[in-house]
Amino acid sequence: MAAWARAVRGLLLDVSGVLYDSGGEGGGVPIAGSVEAVRRIKAAGLKLQFCTNETQATREKFVKKLQGMGFDISMAEVTAPAPAACRILKERSLRPHLLVHNDLLPEFAEIDKTNPNCVVIGDAAENFTYANLNEAFRVLIGMEKPVLISLGRGRYYKETDGLKLDVGAYMKALEYACDVQAEVVGKPAKMFFESALAEMGVPPQQAGCCGCPQRLFCPACGTSGLRQRVAPRELLQGCNRHQSSCLKNFAPGNKFDTKHQTGDEP
Repeated sequence: MAAWARAVRGLLLDVSGVLYDSGGEGGGVPIAGSVEAVRRIKAAGLKLQFCTNETQATREKFVKKLQGMGFDISMAEVTAPAPAACRILKERSLRPHLLVHNDLLPEFAEIDKTNPNCVVIGDAAENFTYANLNEAFRVLIGMEKPVLISLGRGRYYKETDGLKLDVGAYMKALEYACDVQAEVVGKPAKMFFESALAEMGVPPQQAGCCGCPQRLFCPACGTSGLRQRVAPRELLQGCNRHQSSCLKNFAPGNKFDTKHQTGDEP
């Protein structure tokens, strides 16, 4: 067992594809054992911070959805890209042209959007039409110094009816067309994980993360000094193509032991 595991105080948890699969009438279904896994981790006295690139809903709606699935979760335990983007917009006096999901718009209600001097892109789903992408392109290309802020850079994700293109594919299109590099606010940006640690109140040396090893979540954790606790690769081959939780060791029937479940394998 790694020495650091004895002092672990908190975990950052990936959400979509790790705790639940999104989509369907109820907004998603929990992965088997994940609700109990969260309960066991909390019962063991560890702090949790749920790290999500969810940009199809406000944090409030996102939390209510997970609570409806049975998860013990509060808004204070969720780190998401939209609130972080709003802080950046205010700090830098940026006025965004928004290419985001309709359900995310309330997060930007207090942001000045007149005469845009940047573009903010999120997982807009059906709003990713040619007309909307072209409008965002025109706003960017018309700027002397284009500013593109992306709420994540994922390639694709899984919903109950199959894989879906994520915001990263559309971000790359705008980057290419406008010869600009996007500022990524969500995972895997180092700043995102530093914010999550600050919100959780645990230093990186005393924290670990749980997420799919083939997604963008864990490599960024490494840059923040976090220790990774991921499932064996055979359980997660193909990045979310199998419904296997990286929290399998916390599932019902398995004894939770922070000495062995939150660090390098013994």
